[in-house]
Amino acid sequence: MGEILELHDVSLSFKGVKALNALSFKVRKGEICALIGPNGAGKSSLLNVINGVYRAQSGDVLFDGTRFESIHPRKAAHLGIGRTFQHNALFRRLSVQENVLAGLARHGRTVFLENIFRFGRDTEERHSFEARARRIIAFLGLEAHRDTIVSTLPYGIQKRVDLARALVADPKLLLLDEPMAGMNQEEKQEMSRVIAEVNRTFGTTVVLIEHDVGIVMGLAHHVVVLDYGRKVADGAPEDVRNDPEVIAAYLGTVH
Repeated sequence: MGEILELHDVSLSFKGVKALNALSFKVRKGEICALIGPNGAGKSSLLNVINGVYRAQSGDVLFDGTRFESIHPRKAAHLGIGRTFQHNALFRRLSVQENVLAGLARHGRTVFLENIFRFGRDTEERHSFEARARRIIAFLGLEAHRDTIVSTLPYGIQKRVDLARALVADPKLLLLDEPMAGMNQEEKQEMSRVIAEVNRTFGTTVVLIEHDVGIVMGLAHHVVVLDYGRKVADGAPEDVRNDPEVIAAYLGTVH
C-alpha cells in the first residue's frame, strides 16, 4: 500500500524558537508509526500541525491525496483524521457512552447536545450514532462501564475511553498523543495490545507518541525520531534502535 500521510519541509516556530525544523517524512497506509524523542523535541507540535490545531510557517502536508498548508480541525476530522490528547479532554461529568458519542459531534447533522440528551430533529442519525458508540465500546472492552460517569473511573480506563471517542468516527488516520502516559507497565502492555488490535481489525493507520522505547519497539512498524524539532532517524524499529545518532540523542539516556 502507498502513503496516507506525507510531510514536506514543515517548520513551526513559537516566538522565534523552532519547534519543527524543515521536517519531512512519510507514513504508509495501515502501519503504526511511533514518534519518539526527548521532551521538547516537537512531537506534540507535529500532531497539532497534522490535525490543524497549529498552522506551520512553511511546508505542507499531504493526507490521503489532499494537500494543505493549513487545515481547520473540523475539516481534518471530516477528511478522516482522529486525535487523542496527552491529557484527557473528556467530559468528566458525562458517562462513557456520552463521551464516545462526542467523537461523532463533527460528523452529524444534529448538534452534540441533541444526540447526548436524545431530543432533536434527526432520530435516525441519533440511533445510528448510538449503535456505532456501542460497537466501539464493546470492541474496547468498556461495556461494564458504559453508563458510568467518567470521572469515577481509573485513569487507565479513562485513557481507553479517550481512544474510543477518537475511534468511533472510523478515522483513516489516528493520532495518539502519549496514550500510555501515567500508566504502569501492565497497563502499558494492555493499551499496546488494544492499539495493535485496532490497527489489525480496522486497518487504521496510527501515528503515536510514546516515551517507553521497549513498548515502541514491540508495537510500531515504523519509528521517527525527533530532537529539537529536526528528524534524526526514520525507519524500521530495529534500524532506529541501532542508529548511532539516535543512541546519542535519546536511547542512550533511557534504560
